[in-house]
Amino acid sequence: MNSDETAGNVQGTPEKDPSDWTTGEEPMTGPQASYLETLSREAGEEFDGGLTKAEASRRIDELQARTGRGVGGG
Repeated sequence: MNSDETAGNVQGTPEKDPSDWTTGEEPMTGPQASYLETLSREAGEEFDGGLTKAEASRRIDELQARTGRGVGGG
């Protein structure tokens, strides 16, 4: 029963808010920049290469919602 509870907690754990990340103020990663550039192009938005990790994560979420990417993944 404890194993099931543990497995449930792992699957049900909400994602940590980007504003709470300890590395959130660092520049966005290469993969974030690449994906954000793709999403920006698809959404007809300008790509901002100067975002932090946290800002990029939030922007990715926004653009995924607008473009339909990443929706219904599970």
